[in-house]
Amino acid sequence: MKPPLDRLELLQGTLEMMILRTLLLGPSNGYQIAKTIEQMSDEVLQIDHGSLYPALHRLEKRGWLAGKWSVSDTGRKARNYRLTAAGRRQLLQEKSKWERLAGAIARVMRPA
Repeated sequence: MKPPLDRLELLQGTLEMMILRTLLLGPSNGYQIAKTIEQMSDEVLQIDHGSLYPALHRLEKRGWLAGKWSVSDTGRKARNYRLTAAGRRQLLQEKSKWERLAGAIARVMRPA
């Protein structure tokens, strides 16, 4: 496990893009989504549940996710989310914007 870094502030919309990407793997609840993002980032990103759940609600309201209540393996009620067709289209748009932004930042940061 890598040593923890100073808390990284995510750009506006980045968390939502990562949630959409995570749900490409299949339906999941909020806790599992946060854990998957943490694992996929080699534990660099720690998802704050105070940011995660409002983001899930925004994505569901926009029609990019569909949520359904169910009982988890531990017997607790959990809301499971799945990506909608509109969410898949949005993810493609967000990924394209992210790649352009990351490329632009990389060009600025190159040595002179």
